[in-house]
Amino acid sequence: MSTFPTTLFAGYRYAVLGLGRNGVPAVLALASMGAHVQAWDDGEAARASLAQQVATLPAHAQHNISCAPLETVAGFSALVLSPGIAHILPKPHPVALLAQQAGIPILSDAELLFQAVRKAGSKARFAGITGTNGKSTTTTLLAHILAQAGVPVAAGGNLGPAALALPLLPDNGVYVLEMSSYMLERLDTLHFDTACLLNLTPDHLDRHAGMAGYAKAKMRVFTGQTERDLAIIGIEDDYCRAIATTLRTLPTPCLTIAGAQTTPAAELYGQEGALWQNGQKLATIGPALPGSHNAENAAAAFAMADFLGVPTQAIQAGLSSFPGLPHRQKIVAEQNGIIFVDDSKATNADAAARALGCYDKLVWIAGGMAKEGGIASLVPYFTRIAHTVLIGRDAAQLAQTLAAHNAPYSIVDTLERAVPAAFAQAQQSGARVVLLSPACASFDQFSGFEARGLRFAELAHALAPQNGTQTGKIG
Repeated sequence: MSTFPTTLFAGYRYAVLGLGRNGVPAVLALASMGAHVQAWDDGEAARASLAQQVATLPAHAQHNISCAPLETVAGFSALVLSPGIAHILPKPHPVALLAQQAGIPILSDAELLFQAVRKAGSKARFAGITGTNGKSTTTTLLAHILAQAGVPVAAGGNLGPAALALPLLPDNGVYVLEMSSYMLERLDTLHFDTACLLNLTPDHLDRHAGMAGYAKAKMRVFTGQTERDLAIIGIEDDYCRAIATTLRTLPTPCLTIAGAQTTPAAELYGQEGALWQNGQKLATIGPALPGSHNAENAAAAFAMADFLGVPTQAIQAGLSSFPGLPHRQKIVAEQNGIIFVDDSKATNADAAARALGCYDKLVWIAGGMAKEGGIASLVPYFTRIAHTVLIGRDAAQLAQTLAAHNAPYSIVDTLERAVPAAFAQAQQSGARVVLLSPACASFDQFSGFEARGLRFAELAHALAPQNGTQTGKIG
């Protein structure tokens, strides 16, 4: 691993709008590679933060950066737009309109990473992972397997470090990039040597004009692939099954995966805690990957690592030693024989379903800012739930669904009240699991799902036996 040449983008000019976790690394990296960068964010705090980081750069890079409103983008090589800023729907940002009118490409930082790698002369390969759920686990798992096998690897994108914060890898290196639908909309020359679409459920529909647009954006992970590459797709939902049919008509080899045996049958699937293909057991799945949804994630990582040349024995070692991800079904505490599982990353019902399906009897903590449809799709799991403890803005909305199916619940409003209330319910009911899998966004009470999960762990650790007598308001 090394740094990119300081003159790699000399003579290029980039406009960067949005100085968040993607924008700031883009500004710093492009300027360090010799490009002139004009950066802007409507937030004064974001601009001040950029100024502090620019001050740490070498002088040549500092001189390449200006911070000023983007009143025109004429003459720029590209506009790098923060993933959260729309360029088409629901309403394009005015600067995005300027770029479109001027014929200036709007690119993601992942695209510019690919261009930089190739311009620097590296033949490092790229693995792209997307899907509504599971992409962070799969990205991290694949990177772990590669690293354990001694392959130079850098992982990031929508997860962890921004794409342009990653180092330059040698020819035998692999970039493992988690790709959101927003990032996939803004690719140009980047194509993935191996790409995976895990699953599709409704999400970000306002940004993509409905499910068809969302699926189209996700399918772009396979754009540009050839017969020398590998496309991998989960086939546990109707949308992905339809896309798999389309992929089968293309020159790129396509492998279907699933977390369990399916109809039609997937080529690589999970069963009894292991991965199987054509009736042959390939590898055992490690303890940090519970449930069929994680079997699907493991199948994707196995297939990609295998394609990238990692021996099966080394893949097995990586699967066994994988520690799991924070806030994705992570056991964070145990009190009186009851385990507390942090699945705060489950910000929609489909993600919560994957956790609920792993336990026969549990107490569930849910709530926050509900997504479209609320928790109606989770009704089949209600028989597993001894009691639901609701928090957040839309607790009453979720309570209506629970009440309609005679599922017991409490509304306690805050996580501080929810954890002891859930502990008490677990002790009374004999449930051995308290699961935080909110099925809702966190922004009504927290800065993000990470902060929500960390607070859950703190509260679970702080429990004392006498807290078990507390109860919430029974709905």
